[in-house]
Order: sequence, then structure tokens, then C-alpha cells
Amino acid sequence: MAETNPPAPAAAPQQSEIVINDKSAHLAYSNFARVTATPEEVIIDFALNPNPFTTGRQELAVNHRLILNCYTAKRLMLALGQTLERHEQTYGAVELNLMRRVQAGAQQQPPRPQ
Repeated sequence: MAETNPPAPAAAPQQSEIVINDKSAHLAYSNFARVTATPEEVIIDFALNPNPFTTGRQELAVNHRLILNCYTAKRLMLALGQTLERHEQTYGAVELNLMRRVQAGAQQQPPRPQ
């Protein structure tokens, strides 16, 4: 009678560790983003709008353009959503309407002495 050994259990897949080196990272501030897409990529243009209250046509210079594949864009969307959710739980809702945000800020300011 031949001995049969049970098959060895498959080794658990190892987790990869990603170490970030940000020494050569380019830093920029942006208060404007435009998102466009192709069937294969998501393109995010970042700019600085120095006059957000200006009406009519404004020309903004794109400072940075980020091109992501759709998988990375979806992971970024989820990470940003989780980050903003934690922010709002801690600090309150982020008001996107600029005029309401300005009005709320004016109401919170104490009156200036004359």
C-alpha cells in the first residue's frame, strides 16, 4: 500500500511594503482642478485661481497635470473620499458654495471696534 501525503497548504501571499521617498517631490498649492478622461485614463489639471469671485471669462494657467490609469484614479477617489469624511466628522461639513462659505465666515467674525 502506497503512502499518500496530503498536499501542503498553499503559502499565504505576502503583503508588499511600499516605502515612499518624497525628497524630490514637487509641491504646489491649487484651488482649482479640472477633470477630464479618455477611455483609458483620467486627466486632472491643477491651477491657481487668484480671483475666485471674478465673474466672466478667466484664463488660468495649468500648473500641474496628473494623468492616471482608471484603476489608480479609482483608488485615489476612494482615498480622497475617506479623508474628507474623516475631516468632516472632525471639523464639520465642507461647504462647496463659495458665496455661502463667505457669508458664513462673515457671520462668525466678531464686529470690528470703530
